[in-house]
Amino acid sequence: MSKPRQFKPRHLKLGAMVHGVGHGWGEWRHPNAQPNASTSFGFYKQQTELAEAAKFDFVFIADSLHIHAKSSPHYLNRFEPLTILSALAAITTNIGLVATVTVSYTEPYQVARQFSSLDHISGGRAGWNVVTSWLSGTADNFGKAEHPPHAVRYRIAKEHVNAVKGLWDSWEDDAFAYNKQSGEFFTPSKLHALNHKGEFFSVKGPLNIARSRQGQPVIFQAGTSEDGRNFAAENSDAIFVHVDSIEEGLAYSQDLKRRAKGFGRDADSLSILPGIRPIVGRDEAEVESRYQQAVDLVTVEDAIVALGRPFNDHDFSQYPLDAPFPELGDLGSNSQKGGSDRIKQLAKDEGLTLREVALRFSRPKRDFVGTPEQVADAIQTWFETGASDGFIINSVLPDGLQYFTELVVPVLQQRGLFRTEYSGQTLRDNLGLDVPANRYSVAVEVEEQQQALA
Repeated sequence: MSKPRQFKPRHLKLGAMVHGVGHGWGEWRHPNAQPNASTSFGFYKQQTELAEAAKFDFVFIADSLHIHAKSSPHYLNRFEPLTILSALAAITTNIGLVATVTVSYTEPYQVARQFSSLDHISGGRAGWNVVTSWLSGTADNFGKAEHPPHAVRYRIAKEHVNAVKGLWDSWEDDAFAYNKQSGEFFTPSKLHALNHKGEFFSVKGPLNIARSRQGQPVIFQAGTSEDGRNFAAENSDAIFVHVDSIEEGLAYSQDLKRRAKGFGRDADSLSILPGIRPIVGRDEAEVESRYQQAVDLVTVEDAIVALGRPFNDHDFSQYPLDAPFPELGDLGSNSQKGGSDRIKQLAKDEGLTLREVALRFSRPKRDFVGTPEQVADAIQTWFETGASDGFIINSVLPDGLQYFTELVVPVLQQRGLFRTEYSGQTLRDNLGLDVPANRYSVAVEVEEQQQALA
C-alpha cells in the first residue's frame, strides 16, 4: 500500500546501461575501446558522471553467474553489481543505481540487506532488477543438482520478492527513538519479524537495517514470456524489454499495463523501458561512418555464438549458415523463453537463414541511428504514442553515451520531453513513484480507524 498518488505530468525516463566492453563479442576491438573497461572503476565513474550530468534517471549494471570459454568478453571479466554501485554511490548525488541480482541463487534476507544497505549509502537511490537466471550452468556454481525449470523459477521469484519486501518493512519509519535520556534506542512495538515459511524459503527476520528515505528500493524486471509478463505486471515498478518495432512496443506496453490493472495496480505508475542502441552523428556523413564502425565490429562467427545465448548457449555453428533457420522445437523454453521464442517466430515468419537471423540480432538496427534531431524524433514518437515510457541506452561505440548525452539530450530538453534538473534526490523521485507505506503502520492505522468507528 502506498500513500495517495498525486497527479504527476508524464516525462521521458532514461537509464544508461554501463556494460564495460559491451554486449557483443567484438566491441572491445574498436580502436578507442578500453579492453579492461569491465573492471575499470575509472570507466564506470566516467560513464555514470556523463549520465548524471545529463539528468538520467539511473545507471544500470547487469549481471549473470555463469561463464564458459565462448562467453562474451564482458561476461568473462566484470564487476559484481552491488560492489561497483556502492562505490559509485559515494561520488554521485541524484542518479539512481540499479543492479541485477538473481532470485534463483540467493536468499531473501541476503538480498534485502544488500539492497537496503545500498539504498542507505546512496540516500535512497537503489533499484533491484529481479532476474531468475536462465543459464543452466549457473546451478553448477552453487552446488545445485539441477537448474530450476522456467515456471518454477517464476514461483521462486514471486515468493522471494514478497519476502524481501516484507523484510524491508521490518522497521516502521519512526521506529528508532534515539532517546538518550530515557535510554530507548527504538520502540519495540515498531519492530516486526516476518516469520515467512513458504514453498522455497523460510525467513524469520527482522532485517537488521531500517527503511530508507525512499521506503523501499525500486523493483525492475524484464518479462516477455507469459510467466514473466505476469510477474512484471504484479511486482515491478519499471520493466526492461527488447522489442523490434514501435508496433511491438505499443502492444507490449498495452498488454503489461492491462495486466497491472488486473492485479489492482495503478498502470500509470508502471514504466516500460525498451533497450535501444543509438548511434548518433553530427551530420549524415558522420552518422554513416559511425554506423559502419559498429557493423564492422560484428563478425558472422561472433554473431553465431551470440545467437546461442538465449538458447542456453546452444551451439549454432553445427548448422549450415545459409540454410533456413533450423527447427529447434522447445529449445530455449527453459532458459530465456521470451527471447528465444521471439527469435524462432521471426525466423519462421520471414523465412530467414541462420546467417540472416544471427546478424539481425547482433548488428545494430537503424531505428535510432541518425543525427541528434533524427534520434530525438524517433524517441519522441515512441514516447508520445505510448510504445514506451523511456529507454535504456546501450552504447555500441566507446563514446556512444557521450554522443547521446551531449547531442540528443539537449534536443529532448528543448522539446520539453526530458528534465533539465532533477526534481528530487531519490530514485522514486526520479521515476515519479510514491513512497510505499510500511505495511505494519498501515495495519495500525486501519485498526485505529475501525476502533474509532465502533
